[in-house]
Amino acid sequence: MTSTGTRRAGRRPRVSREMVLRAALDVADRGGLEAVTMREVGREVGVEAMSLYRHVQDKDDVLSGIVDLVFAEIELPGGDIDWPTFMRDRAISARAVLARHPWAIGLLDAQARPGPANLGHHDRVLGALRGAGFSSRMATHAYSLLDSYVYGFVLQERSLRVGTPETTAEPAEEILREASADRYPNLVAVGRELVDAGFDYADEFEFGLDLILDGLARIQPTG
Repeated sequence: MTSTGTRRAGRRPRVSREMVLRAALDVADRGGLEAVTMREVGREVGVEAMSLYRHVQDKDDVLSGIVDLVFAEIELPGGDIDWPTFMRDRAISARAVLARHPWAIGLLDAQARPGPANLGHHDRVLGALRGAGFSSRMATHAYSLLDSYVYGFVLQERSLRVGTPETTAEPAEEILREASADRYPNLVAVGRELVDAGFDYADEFEFGLDLILDGLARIQPTG
């Protein structure tokens, strides 16, 4: 096992809060949230579990901390850009980050003690919407809608285990071989057409995202 802390022979590693949280993030990425225990994080750092309490309060503090690390990975566009571009770029980045850390989806908005990256992220996104004229209520509606789409797509993409058009075609071909065109004519026709066209499920994300942004643009206050 590779330890996050660098241990010299006969010396205890120097531990910091950042090191503990990075170790916990690695543990979660490998084994999911159920794997994140103080004992396992301590093993990852190279110290006894009790030593971690010098740097974190408890497991809830660890979870809030690693969620903050995830928020920090989501890129928020800078500069003077319009709100649809801001929200689009942010959603694309969020999807990529959550694909790396799918365990975080259920925790992003469930922290009793959100960290600075978490709070700063929400502030920037709401600011982009309010600056475009959305009321507080409508900005919340838009934010919730977009996040629900991002989270749901990541979970669906993960459950379908899709990748490249080539890897997507393999299970699709198996289904098509087993399915009867007489009994499932639409499923077989659509499936065959998509496989032959080199369908890439990943392309569905931006198609749906643009539909949502177009819908939000229609209700954006003007004047």
